[in-house]
Amino acid sequence: IAIYLLSTGVHTDLVLPLANAEHDWRGLINEQHTVRPDSLAHWVAFGWGDKGFYLNTPTWADLTPGTALKASFGLSGTAMHITYHRGLQEGPLCHRILLSPEAYLRLVGYIASGFARDPAGSAMPISGAHYTHSDAFYEATGRYHLFHTCNSWTNAGLKACGAKACLWSPFQGGLMDLYAPLP
Repeated sequence: IAIYLLSTGVHTDLVLPLANAEHDWRGLINEQHTVRPDSLAHWVAFGWGDKGFYLNTPTWADLTPGTALKASFGLSGTAMHITYHRGLQEGPLCHRILLSPEAYLRLVGYIASGFARDPAGSAMPISGAHYTHSDAFYEATGRYHLFHTCNSWTNAGLKACGAKACLWSPFQGGLMDLYAPLP
């Protein structure tokens, strides 16, 4: 099963099929939580991180010392950022990874466990939080800090499913280099 490792140049996401024979993410997340639902989306990117950083820093120009300090020391909650995609283009910031069905299901379990749930077991969207028309934010589990970053979350997901992973990856470079095609 093909998945993708996608980078913004700073942050990494794990991108999985929205639905396939093994798992349908629409039981947990909902396109209606985006600004403009896209029925043609076939992929969904998952990124985990500091809630304050995600919501208050859509661009690096928006970063404040307070947001950075709170994130570094785990003084804020966490959020799951999801983005729907119609397709992906492999390149320096997007690498395809093939997983067995068993490994894929371990990765699904890892990602699903990152969503905070309400008493009924549903993922909890963060109302009004968006970067684009095709993304949404949800409350998440865990604690972000200087030694447990968005990229180390992605790395832990790759470890959980038995894929190649770094010993530790606080930054995106190690992960992206690991999956870069050989020259």
